[in-house]
Amino acid sequence: MKKSLEELADTLELLQLEKDEEIRIYEETIQNLTLEERRKNGVTWFPLNIVKTGYAIGDLPYVIVERTTFIDERHKFYAGTVVSIFSEQKETKGEERKGIVHFVDKNKIKIILYSNPMPFWLEDGKVGINLLFDDRTFKEMEKAMNTVISAKNDRLSELREILLGHKKPEYNYLQNPYSIPSLNESQNKAVIQILAAKDAAFVHGPPGTGKTTTLVQAIKQLSKVESTILVCAPSNAATDLLTERLAALQLNVVRVGNISRVDESLVQHTLDAQISNHPDNKSLKKVKKQAAEVRRQARKYKRNFGYEQRENRRELYQQAKELGEWAIQLENTLIDQIINGAHVITCTLVGSTSRTLRDRTFKTVVIDEAAQALEGATWIPIIKAQKVVLVGDPLQLPPTIKSMKAQRSGLMETLLEKGIARIQDVSLLDTQYRMHKSIMGFSNQQFYENKLKADVSVAEAILPIDAPYSLPFQFIDTAGCGFNEVENPKTKSRYNPDEYILIREHLYQLLDQFADKELPSIGIISPYKEQVITIRLEMEKDERLNALEQITVNTIDSFQGQERDVIYISLVRSNDHGEIGFLADHRRMNVAMTRARRKLIMIGDSGTLGAHRFYREFLDYCESVGGYDSAWSYMV
Repeated sequence: MKKSLEELADTLELLQLEKDEEIRIYEETIQNLTLEERRKNGVTWFPLNIVKTGYAIGDLPYVIVERTTFIDERHKFYAGTVVSIFSEQKETKGEERKGIVHFVDKNKIKIILYSNPMPFWLEDGKVGINLLFDDRTFKEMEKAMNTVISAKNDRLSELREILLGHKKPEYNYLQNPYSIPSLNESQNKAVIQILAAKDAAFVHGPPGTGKTTTLVQAIKQLSKVESTILVCAPSNAATDLLTERLAALQLNVVRVGNISRVDESLVQHTLDAQISNHPDNKSLKKVKKQAAEVRRQARKYKRNFGYEQRENRRELYQQAKELGEWAIQLENTLIDQIINGAHVITCTLVGSTSRTLRDRTFKTVVIDEAAQALEGATWIPIIKAQKVVLVGDPLQLPPTIKSMKAQRSGLMETLLEKGIARIQDVSLLDTQYRMHKSIMGFSNQQFYENKLKADVSVAEAILPIDAPYSLPFQFIDTAGCGFNEVENPKTKSRYNPDEYILIREHLYQLLDQFADKELPSIGIISPYKEQVITIRLEMEKDERLNALEQITVNTIDSFQGQERDVIYISLVRSNDHGEIGFLADHRRMNVAMTRARRKLIMIGDSGTLGAHRFYREFLDYCESVGGYDSAWSYMV
């Protein structure tokens, strides 16, 4: 095993490869396109209505915009993405300001701009937003890793050696450990280890084992003996989920940063909302209002004005600046009160560098979904920690990496994965509460060394319908049916229209079984986006299926963390060369196959799949549980 500093230096080089590749893709797919092409690709909204403007934390301007075309169409903006707001008005064309998406609400986006003042040209119309390449994340990863590399004779250098497996973590176990009645034995062991850890704790949570339930209970116990705990996740959606689950345990939670949705259950925990609801906010609002009014007066001097007007504008902007600085001082006092009074602060990994948390350190930093984060991103909040808790499953979705060279050279290996491989004291959650035992069986065999068990509440649970429709595990083989895959020449993604027809026929028969019963929740998954688009378009034409809200169609990645009573998986690949593309990513397939509670139906071509060991063993498993079927049974 390489020494820590050498290993980290190698990872830094791989991060640069990934950054270079992302820049190349951005230039190729966004920067060099026309405005109309960008609009069609969902990376530009134009034209926009300005719904609202104002000033956020730190006296930074914010803008809420609403699109007027491509309503409800798919797009690539989400909380945390970097954007530019631009003008196409003749007099101000070329003007733009950068900012970050605070939240997306259907056809509206709230953007927090990086600097003052508010652009005067927003009022002139013909405004749009572009998706930008986000180099901030790379800068923060590089900065964090350089800090870790340069650490000497301090707590960070100790954590570096422990987390990379060069030094054993230490524990301080209680003499009379207690157990939480709502948790099982392996979950309680994980909580005890988290509490006992002096340096680091690793929790491995396979699908359906109650990873989040265990984690929030552990955080609740930690909050009884520690002050504020920092809890992070790679994505805004995962951070939002933790925020809600922790708040449900009556913990005082403050959500810092951008949010993935804007429903009241989440918004009330955000730092912005807690500032707004604070009794001392009246004086802050008064100063902000004064600053906004002075800025408004300054903006009336737009162009074609003389010396006196220029001086008036300069004085007004100076006055606005002073008022803004006063507002920031008042706001910082409020923020300190709110943060210091919180049991838990939640944010994304990169969000831990926000202005409100920049100079703070924490006794414990908890990182959930650590298997989905690049190692460089994981180090960002660790710099603030005395103790680290890493939680996740390295056998599910890995971090997204664009550079094939960086991927092959090891950038995909996460800090959690390294810890689980190198450190003996890892808590494995071993009881799953989601799936019938035969749905669990293949993943258990392939990924978890048969260490998982299905809880009695789910082990034999099947759909309340007649056999053979109630069979929990089924593979429908399309070999010999001529269901050949098709490639979209534009996107290079694959689809298989015939597989959808097969799913539709099977689904009709399944739905007929529920004629007088409540319908189960149903998910249709494919590793190929083009197949997802094909299925959605076909279902929109189908009056029976289109009317059912119980059916969700999406990619594997989008189903991470979700579950349904019934899951269909369309594998798509069917060719004479045994080429399986994305299907070779077994961890992604592990996610897909573990989303179903009561029934899993997979559709694929055994002739194409059978050339690969993983799928040969999968086919053997299908036969062993009586789940093998032929597509010929459904041919009309």
